[in-house]
Amino acid sequence: MYLSAVESTGTVERSTAFDAVFKPVQPPTTFEETVERLGTAIRLGIIAPGSRLPPERDLAEALRISRSTLRQALTTLVQSGHLISVRGRAGGTFVAEQPPLGQDSAGEPLGDRARAVLDYRVAVETGATMLAAERSTPEDLERLANLTEAMDRATGPFEEYRRADVGFHIGVAEAAHSGRLVAAMTEVQGKMSDLIARIPHPDIVLTSSNAQHKRLITLLGRRDSGRAVRLMREHMEGTEHILAGLLR
Repeated sequence: MYLSAVESTGTVERSTAFDAVFKPVQPPTTFEETVERLGTAIRLGIIAPGSRLPPERDLAEALRISRSTLRQALTTLVQSGHLISVRGRAGGTFVAEQPPLGQDSAGEPLGDRARAVLDYRVAVETGATMLAAERSTPEDLERLANLTEAMDRATGPFEEYRRADVGFHIGVAEAAHSGRLVAAMTEVQGKMSDLIARIPHPDIVLTSSNAQHKRLITLLGRRDSGRAVRLMREHMEGTEHILAGLLR
């Protein structure tokens, strides 16, 4: 299938950059990577303001993802203000006329300071997860489960969800029974909150993230450190993709 370029004010333009945006997405973070791809393309002007995206069927085929995954990504970008969904015969999904710029405080998408925080997070979270799989008690896992339930119940301001989310990740370090890891996790979650505060928080992203939290508890309970660490890394990669696509 040959994906035609995005339609914009009656013209059709195609470029190497456009092709790079719509090449196949790689699992396991297909949803998050799709958000990053499209959000970055909008931010950089590869997909111009006011342009109409190709039909969902063509986009899903080009990206090699399911249409349900594509719809989730498009919904996220609509909720974040990057895209507009128009109903009717002349409708479709259009790039907003004034989409978010997606820049950090240094004026660069996901700059060096943000990358340093994300790298530090990888080191702390994976280490804590590995030890939690070895050392966690039933009481530790119960506390983590209670926090996922709190995230499920959070229907008010994002801060309500975020408090439980921070508690969950610090709880993983507590389940590792390492005071130094708890201190490091507290520090890294504080830095992550500074980044996360600068992006929108669509419900679908929060729901997907909390589903991973629940799966992690199951793996910790099974003492499956290998799969638990891989899941935590997938969880962090998903956050990185969302940040790269939506950071402003």
